[in-house]
Amino acid sequence: MAERTLHTPLTDLPGVGPARARALDKLGLSTVADLLAYFPREYEDRTVREGIARLPADTPVCFAAVVAEPFRTSYIRKGMELTKGRIVDGTGQAAVTFFNQNYVRKALQPGQTYFFYGTLTGEGYRRSMVNPAFEREGAHQLTGGIFPVYPLTAGITNRFLTGLVRAGLACLPQVQETLGDDLRETYDLVSVEQAYGSIHFPASWEALTKARRRLMFEELFCLNLGLTLIRGRRGEQRACPFVRQDLEGFTSRLPFSLTPAQLRSVKEAAADLRRAVPMNRLLQGDVGSGKTVVAAACAYFAWQNGCQAALMAPTELLAQQHQRTMETLLAGTGLRVGLLVGSMTAAQKRDCRAALAAGALDLIVGTHALLSEGVSFRRLGLVITDEQHRFGVDQRAALAAKSGEKDRPHVLVMSATPIPRTLALMIYGDLDLSVIDQLPPGRTPVATYLIREDKRARLYAFVRKQVAQGRQVYIVCPAVDQEDPEGLKAAEQYGRQLQEEVFPDLRVGIVHGKQKARDKQGVMAAFAAGEVDVLVSTTVIEVGVDVPNASLMVVEDADRFGLSQLHQLRGRVGRGEHPSYCVLLSDNRNELTRKRLKTLASTTDGFAIAEEDLKLRGPGDFFGARQHGLPQLKLASLEGDMRLLHQAQAAAQEVLARDPNLIWEEHAPLRRRVEQLFRENRDIFN
Repeated sequence: MAERTLHTPLTDLPGVGPARARALDKLGLSTVADLLAYFPREYEDRTVREGIARLPADTPVCFAAVVAEPFRTSYIRKGMELTKGRIVDGTGQAAVTFFNQNYVRKALQPGQTYFFYGTLTGEGYRRSMVNPAFEREGAHQLTGGIFPVYPLTAGITNRFLTGLVRAGLACLPQVQETLGDDLRETYDLVSVEQAYGSIHFPASWEALTKARRRLMFEELFCLNLGLTLIRGRRGEQRACPFVRQDLEGFTSRLPFSLTPAQLRSVKEAAADLRRAVPMNRLLQGDVGSGKTVVAAACAYFAWQNGCQAALMAPTELLAQQHQRTMETLLAGTGLRVGLLVGSMTAAQKRDCRAALAAGALDLIVGTHALLSEGVSFRRLGLVITDEQHRFGVDQRAALAAKSGEKDRPHVLVMSATPIPRTLALMIYGDLDLSVIDQLPPGRTPVATYLIREDKRARLYAFVRKQVAQGRQVYIVCPAVDQEDPEGLKAAEQYGRQLQEEVFPDLRVGIVHGKQKARDKQGVMAAFAAGEVDVLVSTTVIEVGVDVPNASLMVVEDADRFGLSQLHQLRGRVGRGEHPSYCVLLSDNRNELTRKRLKTLASTTDGFAIAEEDLKLRGPGDFFGARQHGLPQLKLASLEGDMRLLHQAQAAAQEVLARDPNLIWEEHAPLRRRVEQLFRENRDIFN
């Protein structure tokens, strides 16, 4: 039998046949290396304790006891049988029941000592437990220490996977060390062999803590190395420098003055645009902070330097709004603005593509249609994407590749989702960061209220009052078209109920993600045109809807949304001259949940809200989905391990200061680890 290596297929391990191999593949496990890198999701303390009578109730415990009598099976009904017996020790006894496990009659022999792991109920001599794990004294495969609990799938039990991992640990000496001796000594990190051994089967909680710290440090360290290397590669690319920048020629035509934050962001972008290296800048600002003005200034600089600009938005409605806004902001400059979206006729698209290719359009605003075949530019110098978290890096790169030039276009990406600065730099590590942290004067503040279900009648009366005054209302639901078992509001059914029973005299529209794009677009356009009084929706209206006449946002089951998402929804109102309101409906009485929602009611500062949201929910929930650009980290928590993150950043800077491209032989394992990180996050790094 050949010696096992990290590359050995799991099918070569005992017990892994075709069916289990397919199940393991669903977990991403095909080799021993995959197995070792598959970390437990939690741990069970199966350290042996003493005294049945003294053990706590309703808490998993491990203890030794003697089987006092033969276990007997009784048949309750078809498919249901109970096997019962009694165990004792020097302090007391317990009745033990197994459901549909009659094999224990032979497995548990009277007079023999076994270790049991499970939850005891009752007190004194009336203690009992159901379906405990057990093994004969001295075995210590299921008891006697800290045991891992892994994420599983159908056909794979934790006991089986634990056995596989034990078999795979024989290959631990083959795992290459990526962190040098000096680095480990400086930051007090255990070796990779110790770390992998203890992450799976820790000898103590202290050993587990040290293993997790080592592996988290390595993740953050390699991530920082990767992001720094990306920035270095950018310096090798060339772009058209925008040396002509008549900012006064742009701002003098505006009917308002730029805020200091807008002016600072324009100047930061302008400095990038003067260079022959492509700008890669994230423009982050709260709802209504005026990011579009900064984008318009950059497009103006592109036009001044004989280049075209493209602005890509996630929805047709938002693209159309951007086109109108850009035409207004750039009026009188001579810059020609066009629109390209999927709903245009074939002839309109053909004319638009021809104008772009000929250079007859200076700024094109569009949706994913800009990525379609046949779209080309005479000289694309600037790419702008709005709501960056709605696009992947590949889409951003695909639009940039349409320049048709050796030079790469400058890139500006915008996001209205406030992200704490440290996290933003990690997620968008290939981008420089500009923040618009103040709102323009005159922005209507939105009064926010948290109410319970018993105030619903008053809420409906307030909705009627707003409509009677000529205003419009959003009502957002967490579900789409079926009632949740917990009774969550679903947009489809609730919208019909409001139309038929509550507001039969009002114009109620329904919109959600499962509708056809044309139908969804039609309802949203009707609301924007004032033809719908109350729009019942899911979070599809989170971005891309700008209706100044809308004055009330109602969020049903508000506790089911993140604070940042609620803040985005609130930003749909207060966009006109009318007093505006946001009402959060929740009957959840959990103290932390109420505190979280009251945070939103007490402040309109999106960045303060984002910080609180990050603390409470973590970055995974903060962004909601993998495609939003969050690096795939197995153990490290970007919001929870800030001290370790800063140490990893410092260590990465030290290494790259000595070896900027990781070409030294001693850094070969580290370079391979960084390359692996790049492969695992292809949708983030390009």
